[in-house]
Amino acid sequence: MRSHCTAGIAAVANWLTPQVWKMARQADPRKREAQRWKIHPLVMVCVLVTWTAGDSEAERFASARAFYVARHRREKRPGQSFQGFQQALSKLPLAVLHALFKGLRCRLTQLYSRVWYHDDFVPIACDGSRLECPRSAELEKRLDCCSKEKSAPMLQVTALVMLPMGLLWSWSVGPGTSSEHDQLRQLLPTLPRDALLVADACYLGYDLYSEIIKAKADFLVRGSSRMYLYTEERQPLKHFREGIVYFWPQKLQKAGLPPLRLRLLRIRPTRKKSSSLWLLTSVLENERLNRQQAAELYRWRWHIEGTFRTYKRTLPKVKLWSRTEAMVYREAELSLLALQLLTLQRVGKRFETAVRDGPSSPRQALLILRGEMTVAIGAELGPRQQRGYRVQLARVHRGGKRKKTRRKWPRRKNHTPPKPPRMRVMSKRLKAKLQRKLPPI
Repeated sequence: MRSHCTAGIAAVANWLTPQVWKMARQADPRKREAQRWKIHPLVMVCVLVTWTAGDSEAERFASARAFYVARHRREKRPGQSFQGFQQALSKLPLAVLHALFKGLRCRLTQLYSRVWYHDDFVPIACDGSRLECPRSAELEKRLDCCSKEKSAPMLQVTALVMLPMGLLWSWSVGPGTSSEHDQLRQLLPTLPRDALLVADACYLGYDLYSEIIKAKADFLVRGSSRMYLYTEERQPLKHFREGIVYFWPQKLQKAGLPPLRLRLLRIRPTRKKSSSLWLLTSVLENERLNRQQAAELYRWRWHIEGTFRTYKRTLPKVKLWSRTEAMVYREAELSLLALQLLTLQRVGKRFETAVRDGPSSPRQALLILRGEMTVAIGAELGPRQQRGYRVQLARVHRGGKRKKTRRKWPRRKNHTPPKPPRMRVMSKRLKAKLQRKLPPI
């Protein structure tokens, strides 16, 4: 029963192997001193905090730590306090997390590189989204606002999702005003071999397309009226189906840069009221990518929207919990790792089926994980953890009062307390009228 209850959590070890953890430890520039929170428990507890349910971070941390201790009874136990966990996590270098993510991608390449091909390409969708952060003084000072009206501090996340199974591949996190193009450039080295980037019309740029081609990858981007393309012969758009075009802005013509030779595809609508879909791609051969394949690949791009919905609503991460700059970045990075592992839990040994049929329900997978964690905590706790309720309750002490500070919030009017009522003396005429109105006693 114990092995069955923890089967889902134990499957994480198939992807986060000792070699992956070794890469993370080697990237740690800190001295290897006696630390209460090592890299393994720190990362795993943070992932479990994202999976568990609770009204506050402290409740989630208590459940996640209890499950981790139950699963690793022979190892040194991490700290018990939530404040100590936050301090240890804030001191963890981001380079350690990036090395861990890189090791996980290498592991996935070893396991599934033969089955994630679609024809000659590995289709990967790219898109971005913003995450709202708490209105703490530090975050408002460090993170820029994203609108003219002073909005809440936000983070910008640009992610690459493997199609059609909806597997989160890599991501980049920055301030809310970060450019999605710059973040995509940072993610280009993480692309697998024969990758085909599928993106929306907002990804438009000569430099961006050039760097994608230099990274030995291809792209399939939706066209819009912002694109100015050149053709060798005059072709009316009414009868256009596909052809070779040149992307060559005037500024780059004056700078002496060469044009980009691309192919434009027109996908006619299946419904009467729909408009045509224009797709711009760097794949020039029709044998490698025809219009039917391009239409199917772009239709799969919607899976990345479902990935962001799972991240924001199912986990949930519409608004992050952390209130400092160091913690909010680590929370976003590790919660995205939790989303990636959750997707792998849904895929599991059915990777080939997921490539063909697409993703399954993430909510059901999360509920199964929570059920396994709940049963495993009670089944694998040792005698030292199985203490009575009254013994644990006796250790609880009442904390001191927290000093509250009133801050000036943007877009909110200052509250003015009501003034006392005004007192006036009644005249004789008013008293007589009052007596007539009152019922007799």
